[in-house]
Amino acid sequence: MSSVRRRKAPVNPVRNEEEKEKEKKVKARSIKGEKIRRWSCMDSCCWFVGLICSIWWFLLFLYNAMPASFPQYVAEAITGPLPDPPGVKLRKEGLMVKHPVVFVPGIVTGGLELWEGRQCADGLFRKRLWGGTFGELYKRPLCWVEHMSLDNETGLDRPGIRVRPVSGLVAADYFAPGYFVWAVLIANLARIGYEEKSMYMAAYDWRISFQNTEVRDRSLSRIKSNIELMVATNGGNKVVVIPHSMGVLYFLHFMKWVEAPAPMGGGGGSDWCAKHIKAVMNIGGPFLGVPKSVAGLFSIEARDIAVARTFAPGFLEKDVFGLQTLQHLMRMTRTWDSTMSMIPKGGDTIWGSLDWSPDVSYNCSVKKRKNNDTNSAFQNDKESLGFMKNINYGRLISFGKDIAELHSSKLERLDFRGALKGRNLANTSNCDVWTEYHDMGVEGIKAVTDHKAYTADSVLDLLHFVAPKMMKRGDAHFSYGIADDLDDEKYKHYKYWSNPLETTLPNAPDMEIYSMYGVGIPTERAYVYKLTPQSECHIPFQIDTSANGGNEDTCLRDGVYSSDGDETVPVLSAGFMCAKGWRGITRFNPSGIRTFIREYDHAPPANLLEGRGTQSGAHVDILGNFALLEDIIRVAAGASGEDLGGDRVHSDIFKWSEKIILDL
Repeated sequence: MSSVRRRKAPVNPVRNEEEKEKEKKVKARSIKGEKIRRWSCMDSCCWFVGLICSIWWFLLFLYNAMPASFPQYVAEAITGPLPDPPGVKLRKEGLMVKHPVVFVPGIVTGGLELWEGRQCADGLFRKRLWGGTFGELYKRPLCWVEHMSLDNETGLDRPGIRVRPVSGLVAADYFAPGYFVWAVLIANLARIGYEEKSMYMAAYDWRISFQNTEVRDRSLSRIKSNIELMVATNGGNKVVVIPHSMGVLYFLHFMKWVEAPAPMGGGGGSDWCAKHIKAVMNIGGPFLGVPKSVAGLFSIEARDIAVARTFAPGFLEKDVFGLQTLQHLMRMTRTWDSTMSMIPKGGDTIWGSLDWSPDVSYNCSVKKRKNNDTNSAFQNDKESLGFMKNINYGRLISFGKDIAELHSSKLERLDFRGALKGRNLANTSNCDVWTEYHDMGVEGIKAVTDHKAYTADSVLDLLHFVAPKMMKRGDAHFSYGIADDLDDEKYKHYKYWSNPLETTLPNAPDMEIYSMYGVGIPTERAYVYKLTPQSECHIPFQIDTSANGGNEDTCLRDGVYSSDGDETVPVLSAGFMCAKGWRGITRFNPSGIRTFIREYDHAPPANLLEGRGTQSGAHVDILGNFALLEDIIRVAAGASGEDLGGDRVHSDIFKWSEKIILDL
């Protein structure tokens, strides 16, 4: 068999070179075209960025070149003439500086700075870790959490870390750039002649327990000596003290501390307050605690975080950029003993039981009014109760909407307090952030949900069950009950001094106490919870944002029941003591200190030029409320509560207070 041998075609070297040359030219044209396209895109981007920058700098130039009065001119052209700030108005009336003033900031509003830290905090000596720009939070979040946390056993500094309160008026004038706290009030007081020698910011480390601020920093002693100095250097005029939020409880503690003998107290004697204090003007005071603190300690949530979790399921729980956000926050905030001062006080007597609460007549459907007036917003009880027929505000926590609405006679609850704990969830070693829930085990977690509903009394047992280390520290510094006999020796201990139901006001009959707070804003009062899917690293309990009341119950939104208040503190907590507990001569107010309620009906800003609003009743924004500022300045200039017109009430606080059966 013959084979055919194929011969290869002869290679033409000239043609081969021509083809290679053509390929090079095509490739070169392609590369050139791609470069042209890229440069075209870059030119477009650069042109666009340049245009934006040019416009920005031009607007900035115009802003700096325009007269300072131009923004006011624009605002007045839109809304009409703007009212004078309170300081300007009252100066025209002839008011002048008289009584020195003391500001007592609340939780989170006071700045904290680093004095000693670990290696990750190099370069941050005396830089703010809290307040200011919060730049370090974004740059090194885990280092920030480490330095903002306290020792879980002592509630004081962790080894090698010292974070201390910023001193002076700058400690809490602004919380962050552009977000005022005390700055507006300070500026208006300055308009009638106040300056730093007649104003004092009683800064303290708001993370630690009230008594420990004295043990570690001598903060209470500093307040005492500064008040004595201000009275002595201001013609003997007594001080007007202006606490805000948790600062209200802190100053309650101070007034008992300063009277008590050393070493537990300041040794000032029983007449110290009578000699040095004209008035205590409490703003947004959580006298009887806030339900929001329960949700924060239980699951590190409030309405805003719960809703955020709904829009981004799992985002806050998962390991995002190396962070398990909520777990880190829970571990950090459960070392802050001060948060336990705001757990609801007075138990079921004040806050209600499974089927009753004093503030059940609140009507969430009432539209907000745009101007302050003296009429109550909640006069039509029949209409209000129609909306509230299934509300059980006394159930601070309910596991399921059906549980929240079910009558107590149909509730089948199991006692969780004897439940077995310690059977750890599987694979807890894989968790980057340990929380006390990891020690509870499946049985312990299930026992919490099987109890179904928690009132103010049982929620204390709940917190002891889920956070025993935290509550062990808390029990040494705070109390939440109602005193049977205030003459009992045990009430001389400092743990009772910030609970107005377990201590007495000072012997200072000429002193005045004001309760000043916003109303007309739905405020968190109770919660509907659910058990999250079992996971060894997640927080097992979560507000059920799918629970909504619809048209029949407008007070249930996103798993949160709301009542009247300032968005943080319910009216019941802010107003009860001045409305009833301290009104007249009572066992809590044996010297008959005069008390006044000044409510500020919330009205949102009329336009963007009004900023956060001059009639806001919100918990922090109220510090820019013109009516509140005017009240404070008048008292500081010498006016009394009667001069202001006595009580100014918009809510049903007096009616709700009468429903509370309490031995006075």
